[in-house]
Amino acid sequence: MKILIYLGHPAQYHFFKNAIKQLKRDNNEVRVLIKTKDILEQLLNEDGVAYTNIQKKFRKNTKWGILRASFHRTRKVCRIAHKFKPDLMIGTDSSIAQSGWLLRIPAITTLEDDEDILKIFAKLTYPFSTDILVPAVCRVGRWEHKKIGYSGYMKLAYLHPNYYTPNEDVVKSYGITKKFVLIRLAKLVAHHDDHIKGLDASLVDKIISLAKANDYDVYISAETNLDERFKKYQLNIKLADIHHVLSHASLFVSDSQSMSMEASMLGTPNIRFSDFSGRISVLEELESVYGLTIGIKTDNPNRLMDETTKLLGQKDLKETFRKRKEAMLHDKIDVTAFLVWFIENYPESKKIMTTNPNYQYNFK
Repeated sequence: MKILIYLGHPAQYHFFKNAIKQLKRDNNEVRVLIKTKDILEQLLNEDGVAYTNIQKKFRKNTKWGILRASFHRTRKVCRIAHKFKPDLMIGTDSSIAQSGWLLRIPAITTLEDDEDILKIFAKLTYPFSTDILVPAVCRVGRWEHKKIGYSGYMKLAYLHPNYYTPNEDVVKSYGITKKFVLIRLAKLVAHHDDHIKGLDASLVDKIISLAKANDYDVYISAETNLDERFKKYQLNIKLADIHHVLSHASLFVSDSQSMSMEASMLGTPNIRFSDFSGRISVLEELESVYGLTIGIKTDNPNRLMDETTKLLGQKDLKETFRKRKEAMLHDKIDVTAFLVWFIENYPESKKIMTTNPNYQYNFK
C-alpha cells in the first residue's frame, strides 16, 4: 500500500511516528511531507525518517499569509501525489484534503480540535476531506457525516504505556532531584489564538512564591524569551527529554493546551490557565470524567492561586492522579495500533467503524 502523510507540527509527528514505523515494517510504502515548524525537522532527522519539506520558509502570521502558504502547499502536494500515486493520503492540513479531492484520492484529516475552535481550518479542509478521524468527543460541526470517532486522544499515540516509559534517570541527569513545579508559557500566536490570554509575569511570580513556600523547586519552560528575573528558573534540557521531566513534575501549571493534554496522559497533576478553558472537548472530558486536569479562565486569577495552593498541599497528589490516569487508560484504546489497522485496511476499516464502532476496542 502507498501512503502519503503530511506533518505540519511536531505534535503531529509524535502522533504518527510509531504508526509510520509499523507501516514500514508491514512493507507499506510511506512518503512523508513536512513544512518548517519549530523542531519538526530536527525530530525527523534524529529518528532517521526520510521526508520532503514542501514549505522551507516560515509563513507570515497573518490571515493572508496563512491562506497564501496553504495555497502553495496544496499545489506542491498535488504535484508530489500525482507522481507518487498514493492509495491513501492522511494528515492535519488543508493541503492533504484539497489535493485528495482534486486528484480523487481518499484523504483523511486527523486532529483533536473542535470545529468551532478552528473555523478557518475547517472551512478550508472539511469540505474536501473524505473522512475526519478524531477522538469521539470532538465536535466537527456540519461535517458529522464524515466523522470517524475513536475512543482515545492523539497524544495517547505516543504517550500510551505501550510506547512510552518515563525515565527518572534522565530527569536526574539534569540535576533535578527534589520535588518540583513545572511552569509552561506558550506563545499563543496561532490563528485560532486571537484574543486568547494566559499566564502573565505577576501570576508567575505568585506561583513561584507558593511553590517555594511548600518546599518545591521551580522550572519554567517557555516558547518566548523569558523576563530577566525568571531566567534562573529556565528549564535547560534536550527537547526530546521534555516528557520525562513533565512526567516527574509534582505539578504542571501552564497556558498551553497541548502540554496540558500531555500532562494528563502522563498522570501529572496540572492546571491550565487560559480562555480556551471550557471550550475544548478532549480537555473537558479529561477534566469532567477523569479529573486529570483543571481549567481556569483568565478572568479568575484568584481561583488559579486557590487551586495551586490546594494541590501543592495535597500529600497524595501524584498517587491520586496516577489512579485517575489508569482509569482513563482502562477506557481508551491503543491509538497507534488502531491507526495502523485503520490505514492498512481502508476503506473496509471505515465500513467496520461505521457499522460496528465497538470493533475498535480490539485495540485496547
